[in-house]
Amino acid sequence: MCHSIFKVLRPHQWVKNLFIFLPVFFGKHLFEVEYWLPSLFAFVSFSLAASGVYCFNDINDVEADRLHPVKCHRPIASGALSIGLGYALMVICFILSIGLLWVGANAIAMDFVGVSLVIVGYIGMNILYSIKLKQIAIVDILIISLGFVLRLLMGSLATGIVLSKWLVLMTMLLALFLALAKRWDDVWIYETTGMKARGNIDKYNTAFMNQALSIVAAITVVCYIMYTISDEVVARIGSSHLYLTAIFVLAGLLRHLQLTLVENRSGSPTKVLLQDRFMQICVIGWAITFGIILYC
Repeated sequence: MCHSIFKVLRPHQWVKNLFIFLPVFFGKHLFEVEYWLPSLFAFVSFSLAASGVYCFNDINDVEADRLHPVKCHRPIASGALSIGLGYALMVICFILSIGLLWVGANAIAMDFVGVSLVIVGYIGMNILYSIKLKQIAIVDILIISLGFVLRLLMGSLATGIVLSKWLVLMTMLLALFLALAKRWDDVWIYETTGMKARGNIDKYNTAFMNQALSIVAAITVVCYIMYTISDEVVARIGSSHLYLTAIFVLAGLLRHLQLTLVENRSGSPTKVLLQDRFMQICVIGWAITFGIILYC
């Protein structure tokens, strides 16, 4: 039972919520302790809300998941957890999420109304996504990328750090690329086995997905390079060497394309990051190089 509860809450997916800390990193406040506590409150609160959303998604998608070769092993789809218990876990997660923000707002200077609205907006958007929006081709992918922008906004409101338009744009593009790669996996399964894991999967095909992935990857790399050499960024960080980090972005995107199009291993971006050594080297290399240029 405990293992099934742990599995349905998907704590390994919390790694995506590390985007909440990006405003602190890019704002050059990484070594200022007063910014970490509100970011930590925001991270745990958002993670609890996300786990509640996962519970709702698994309940809503239970019939489709039972037809999926991998998702059929999810606790609710497999029958390891009842739908009633799934709803109970969802409500508990949502209450704990907002409650934690209330505690944080009373303990430290944090915009309770702002961060709460982000949480409520995230929950509402994902419920609508699960019920209806995921049936609309292209919109379903855009909703996923918007979720990462909300993570950024959560970190910004929790710490009071103003978001850069470049950071918002790059986050949205990267999330869009990862969402396309994940959707490619469902399309490939549908075309090879006939299993329809999503109601709108027949609105896509691998030719379209390949083109979309290539376009978004190219735009992402170009925008990142423009960001690193823009006068605004160079003046703000006091260095013109940020372009050196572009090699890690390019290598990471190419590796993800290889995993998706060649090795058919694009099901979960989180699992790709946690399991693929090449991707880990790209992310760690980028973070270290960017950090040295930004803070030294």
